[in-house]
Amino acid sequence: MDKKLEKDELLDILLNKGVADILPNKGFLEKELSTGRKLSIYAGFDPTGPTLHIGHTISLRKLRHFQDLGHQIIFLVGDFTARIGDPTDKTSARKQLTEKEIKVNLKQYKKQASKFIRFTGKNAAQIKFNNDWLGKMKFADVLALASNMTVDQMLKRDMFARRIEEEKPIYIHEFMYPLMQGYDSVAMNVDGEVGGNDQLFNMLAGRTLLKQLKNKEKFVITMKLLEDNNGAKMGKTTGNMISLVDTPEDMYGKIMSWTDGLIIPGFDLCTDYTPTQVTFIQDELDAGINPRDIKMRLAFEIVASCTDQKSAQRAEESYVSLFQKKEIHENIPEIKGGNKTLEAILIDEKIVSSKGELRRLIESKAVTNFETKAVVTIEDTKKEAQLIVYKIGKNRIIRIV
Repeated sequence: MDKKLEKDELLDILLNKGVADILPNKGFLEKELSTGRKLSIYAGFDPTGPTLHIGHTISLRKLRHFQDLGHQIIFLVGDFTARIGDPTDKTSARKQLTEKEIKVNLKQYKKQASKFIRFTGKNAAQIKFNNDWLGKMKFADVLALASNMTVDQMLKRDMFARRIEEEKPIYIHEFMYPLMQGYDSVAMNVDGEVGGNDQLFNMLAGRTLLKQLKNKEKFVITMKLLEDNNGAKMGKTTGNMISLVDTPEDMYGKIMSWTDGLIIPGFDLCTDYTPTQVTFIQDELDAGINPRDIKMRLAFEIVASCTDQKSAQRAEESYVSLFQKKEIHENIPEIKGGNKTLEAILIDEKIVSSKGELRRLIESKAVTNFETKAVVTIEDTKKEAQLIVYKIGKNRIIRIV
């Protein structure tokens, strides 16, 4: 948001925007915030994939709310815990990553996170790596840590109970994950933690360990999840994420494909709109304003926050050009891809007369992705055709479906 917010409004946003629950309760956190003491709060990000995605930005925004109020925030990279993989909501054990894979994955994390939290200047965010303490623990240390939680506590986790019911294996290292994530709180001696509400068990493990080992109360803020049309969390595992390395055009188009039911959660979780502003959006929908127009506003805000205003503007113009203006006739020919190469489709459907004509068109940069204007190369035509709109020459346009 452009306007500078007053402290009371910042507090309201911190306590309510996108929040699913606060533990032990909201009153405890309000009391902590009223002391004037600089609190230490973190969120953890396991580099199990090469990029952050839009779901990660929900916790990053909450960290920034604390940062804007002058508190110390920590961006914790789970470079040790990523070797095991969080078993939360997993019906089978995750593939264990190598140290090399983890290093490759986390290369862009800080740069991407810097779109939402400040790593420089006054009250800069800290970046820490949990391998710095977990990687140095001796086996005796691990046994001592494990003595703080029971097998019964672990088996109460929904996904472990499901695996037992389905006669699927549960590995000992998976039991260790909540202990390791919990120990992060102890090692950093934090006051609080932020994470998705699917992380509640892991975050409460940290609260338990901090209380037992340091007699310190930690607050936990669970954030609502951004879920797709089928109620599945948008993320790497489900394959429906909007990655922070997606092009602005792709981000915009993916958001415009969301159902209308995702408009309000999108504004609440993925933009800097205040709770009051989100209420106004709901009022507009109730008043009968076209949801498509409001969704375009949502897409612009999200793309701008993940990239910049100019990129969001270009993405919007591209979308309008492709889907709303008369530049593409409604009866544009649709051709079934059928796993064929683009070259085969263009020749078989007589869009071009020969490989020679296709080569001449490509050499003159006359074969393009109509939406992004990206030029198609000879190498591209040898690959399976993408499900997009192609412009061939000056007047021929086809959509591969």
